[in-house]
Amino acid sequence: MGTLVRTRLVAGGAALLTVGAGLGIRGVGAGTGAVAKYGGDALYTVLVYTLVVLVAPRVRPLVAGGVALGFSWAVELLQLTSVPAELAARSVLARLVLGSTFNAPDLLWYAVGALVAGLGHQLVRKTVARRRGAERPQGAQGAQGAPEAPRVPRGVAGGRSPGP
Repeated sequence: MGTLVRTRLVAGGAALLTVGAGLGIRGVGAGTGAVAKYGGDALYTVLVYTLVVLVAPRVRPLVAGGVALGFSWAVELLQLTSVPAELAARSVLARLVLGSTFNAPDLLWYAVGALVAGLGHQLVRKTVARRRGAERPQGAQGAQGAPEAPRVPRGVAGGRSPGP
């Protein structure tokens, strides 16, 4: 299975888990409290983050976090107009995606969600890179079937130290 397909599968699974977590905090006693409200805000941005990775699996964590945070903030700021409230009155989906009323603390919790998602994404990337490095001993077969060249440290040409 290719790396892009695997990344998309993980991102899709993370999106489903995020939706489950969001529904869970709403349904487990805390449905009307601050935990559900602000936890839901953070999870909203985490969901947007996972969807960004699903669409663009090569995206770097900082970029995905910026896109997710920017989208979340744009939706929150749109709530300063009457558009989301009008759409929310007509559609449950619009209410879930756009909300209805502006709440300034939400902006902070969106940033928390983007940060947590980005740190998780970075951790997964490092773990996968470390595992790949451990699976490929030096001189192992490369993608084309030819032995890989030994790795030479940067700044060292032909195995010699650079001159003065």
